[in-house]
Amino acid sequence: MPRYNPAEIEPRWQAFWESDRTFQTPKLPVAGEDGSVRKRYILDMFPYPSGDGLHVGHPEGYTATDITARFWRARGESVLHPMGFDAFGLPAEEHAIKTGEHPRIQTQRNIDNFTRQLKMLGFSYDWDRVLATTDESYFRWTQFIFLELYDTWFDVEQQKGRPIAELPIPQDIAAQGDAAVAAYQDERRLAYQDDALVNWCPKLGTVLANEEVQDGKSEVGGHPVKRIPLRQWMLRITSYAERLLEGLDELDWPLGIKKLQQDWIGRSTGAEVDFVAGDHKLRVYTTRPDTLFGATYMVIAPEHPMAEVLTTADQKSAVAAYCEKASFKSDRERTEGDKVKTGVFTGSHAVNPVTGKPVPIWIADYVLAGYGTGAIMAVPAHDVRDFEFAKQFDLPIIQVVDPPKKDPDYEAYTTGKKCFAGHGVAINSGPYDGMKTSEVKHAITEWLAQHDAGHEAVNYKLRDWLFSRQRFWGEPFPILHEVDADGNPTGIKRGVPVDQLPVRLPDLEDFKPHGRPEPPLAKADDDWLYVNIDGKRYRRETNTMPQWAGSCWYYLRYIDNQNDKALIDPAKEKAWMPVDLYVGGAEHAVLHLLYSRFWHKVLFDRGHVTTTEPFGKLVNQGMILGEVEYTGYETESGTPVSASDVKRDVDGNFVTKTGDPVTAKSLTEDEVDKKGDGFVLRADPKLRIDSRAHKMSKSRGNVVNPDVIVREFGADSLRLYEMFMGPLEATKPWAMTGVGGVKNFLDRVWRMVVDQDSDDDILSPTLTGDACDEDQNRMLHATIKKVTEDTENMQFNTAIARMMEFTNFFTRSEKRPVQAIKTFLILLAPYAPHLCEELHRRLGGEGSITKEAWPTWDEAALVETSIEVPVQINGKIKTKINIAPDASKEALAELALSDPKVKELIEGKTIVKQIIVPGRLVNLVIK
Repeated sequence: MPRYNPAEIEPRWQAFWESDRTFQTPKLPVAGEDGSVRKRYILDMFPYPSGDGLHVGHPEGYTATDITARFWRARGESVLHPMGFDAFGLPAEEHAIKTGEHPRIQTQRNIDNFTRQLKMLGFSYDWDRVLATTDESYFRWTQFIFLELYDTWFDVEQQKGRPIAELPIPQDIAAQGDAAVAAYQDERRLAYQDDALVNWCPKLGTVLANEEVQDGKSEVGGHPVKRIPLRQWMLRITSYAERLLEGLDELDWPLGIKKLQQDWIGRSTGAEVDFVAGDHKLRVYTTRPDTLFGATYMVIAPEHPMAEVLTTADQKSAVAAYCEKASFKSDRERTEGDKVKTGVFTGSHAVNPVTGKPVPIWIADYVLAGYGTGAIMAVPAHDVRDFEFAKQFDLPIIQVVDPPKKDPDYEAYTTGKKCFAGHGVAINSGPYDGMKTSEVKHAITEWLAQHDAGHEAVNYKLRDWLFSRQRFWGEPFPILHEVDADGNPTGIKRGVPVDQLPVRLPDLEDFKPHGRPEPPLAKADDDWLYVNIDGKRYRRETNTMPQWAGSCWYYLRYIDNQNDKALIDPAKEKAWMPVDLYVGGAEHAVLHLLYSRFWHKVLFDRGHVTTTEPFGKLVNQGMILGEVEYTGYETESGTPVSASDVKRDVDGNFVTKTGDPVTAKSLTEDEVDKKGDGFVLRADPKLRIDSRAHKMSKSRGNVVNPDVIVREFGADSLRLYEMFMGPLEATKPWAMTGVGGVKNFLDRVWRMVVDQDSDDDILSPTLTGDACDEDQNRMLHATIKKVTEDTENMQFNTAIARMMEFTNFFTRSEKRPVQAIKTFLILLAPYAPHLCEELHRRLGGEGSITKEAWPTWDEAALVETSIEVPVQINGKIKTKINIAPDASKEALAELALSDPKVKELIEGKTIVKQIIVPGRLVNLVIK
């Protein structure tokens, strides 16, 4: 008996697509009849090729984009749908340190495995465009972009990046010579070096970005991380803060993602205020200058550059110990609101400019060096953190804003039991008493400017991008540092000439970090480290770029990945950009997207791209969790207990509400039933049980390998199930039974075409060349309409549900018109491409089904000319009648009463009441 066998079908069609180059992208998109470009650039966030390979969570987004790509190809659009690998990074280097195997070897092995798995799943990528960020032909142009950043300054008046050669040089600077001019330019470049406070991990031997540190430990390995100052490469992303904010308005992105980016950039308007401390000025930024009269102390970050200067002799040891301890805390630890506030007094005071009174200067880790000026004026009556700190150290609290009298907490605010952070009327504020908060803000800011004590300012939470890593496995910087005859740096830098790119990584035998903040590339031979250009000797930059660098612009390289003459061909860039659909995880909501947008805007300013934004539409797929785990409870004697009666005691043990100990017991899916929004014990439905699905991870042992699913059920079943689980954006638990259910659907599709009752491999005898009858035609066109609209809107689960209805309907049909089945296969093909290719060929199709035009529906065919209405007698259905959908009550009653079966049942009886709902039912109440 010929059965549906994915193991035979799928490899055959994958080989056909590869040899036929079915999904090759045209060099330029086709033009429509009106001259418009008909293109779709559909992009996945490319993966990091880990040694673990794909798990079933990865293909969710890839399947969504693949369905979309196949759909738009069938609708006559030119589609660019590429794939690549984000291949630099810490994991490969850590493997090299442990094993001695070069990172490139392991990386390529992982890429090969990922490629095998992606091809196994039938994704319609144009494999001619594949790239890896570790390819020299790729990072050559990453280095070129860095040189463009290095060669650019931001013109505030024009709000754009311009070549450094166009930077106006003040006459007094020019008069000092070339070295002064170079220093002036270096201070304004988008790529510059600075002494930055960094997350240094001695064990990993590298600086980590904030997002790579969790609770004071490295994300990779969980090693302690310490804050230290270090000379680093920085990118001046803050210059583009306003444009990055404004650009969000034009993007078709989820509102939540836009909000995250807005919050990360963190624009606020306030004032910068100078507090005089002896011979020094301590500048603070505040969004509430109206509360200046209530500033009773000041706080600076432990890393503030004036911390040492402001610390008196008798406080030095206490301050040093505090700052050392704070250096091991992450920003999140330091700013968590529920932490007990800590701090140390510097011994110094500063003068409040509006009161003339001295206020003590403290050091506390709840203030970060990276926000504002790294110093704050503390107004404990009107800021929660300042209030908690003042209570902790018994510092004065002066209320300067009177809350609205109707506020339910008014008494708590006025008695110092709570702080009030809202707006109200000024009190205890000298000449400003009685004025509204908004009025006081403006008035005090003007006073500060008039008295040279401050000015209005816009501030951003966004900090310049720390761009250095002390690692081996990353892109080398294309920067040369001039050295004198003794090998000492002169301070002069230059970029590597473009025609000498790429700067390749040196051959190193020892990948291990020093344990000191010195890059491993410094171990390279002098032949790599030193170069001579124009009679001068230079030492190469030995830091490497972070992994973010390669992922900032890969979408551009896909368009023109063989170009060795330029970053991108202008005609191709203009034709394909922007990306029409970008799909990936919400975990990249801020940094990757923000960094890519920043680079893209610089490239726009420098004339390399024609669009101001790279990604037009963004969709975040939801997470696929491991299978649901079911937990029941029982007493020590074995008596089951409902989960609703169980809690945890102070020690974390499970107990009943009365305090009796209970034991948690794992249950299988066969032992539970769904009830409402939860689960119950099948043997006793009164007993509720707990259910939970966790994120897939090796440590939990709940990772599902797609290789296993494909072997048992086929790639089409995996693809279809992941789309059928629920809306693409939703978080969903995996269930093996669900994969089996989808496989059964594909079996039914197979049996609609192939004869299941014959030992020979022949077509089903139910197939016919006849046209569809009215009901079949209506089902066909309704399916075309639903699948088309849902696929276009990426509502894949409901499109699949409709195709299941179609299959059920035609499975019951005694005759199945071949043309209707062929049309249905075109609809199903983006979802289950291997099966549809096979059945398309068996039905006489030539080439690939992907070349078939997408069907259109006929609205007229959707109109029902007759409907079936049940006829009830005393509430029980006795027969059904066919009638026009818009038939009146009278017509419906007349047809029902004339029905032979109804006439027979009511003969000799009295009709007490007629209940008629047009289009729905007829109910005759008789006695």
